Amino acid sequence: MPVRKAQAVWEKSLKDGNGMIELESGLLKAPYSFSSRFKSGKGTNPEELIAAAHAGCFSMALSLMLTEEGFTPDMIETEAKVKIEKVNGGFKITHIELNTECKVPEIEEAKFKEIAMAAKDNCPVSKALAGTEISLKSKLK
Repeated sequence: MPVRKAQAVWEKSLKDGNGMIELESGLLKAPYSFSSRFKSGKGTNPEELIAAAHAGCFSMALSLMLTEEGFTPDMIETEAKVKIEKVNGGFKITHIELNTECKVPEIEEAKFKEIAMAAKDNCPVSKALAGTEISLKSKLK
């Protein structure tokens, strides 16, 4: 299996500095700063990148698990919300909320929810973030 990588460069102090995050693929080279992370400044931030990774991983895991159960999804759309808070004098990602809407022919709601929960628990990114509370809202279109 391949090893994926990204890099970040940070210059100056936390509040006055800035940095650049770049993916190995070259598809993203984006600035980030204190303002883009803790306020509404321009640029990306680690939590946004975690959200993208989690939404993508969960969607792929759900597709696999649905297919293994005999259901071919027409569409899986997932949003991940990553919450960072100040805790005990430092910062912590305290919660990730996955919201998914799927179009899956011929599946009952209860079976869909069962498979979606299993995907949440077993996607590699969820496992990597096991120290964080992860919730799931799932529905069929």
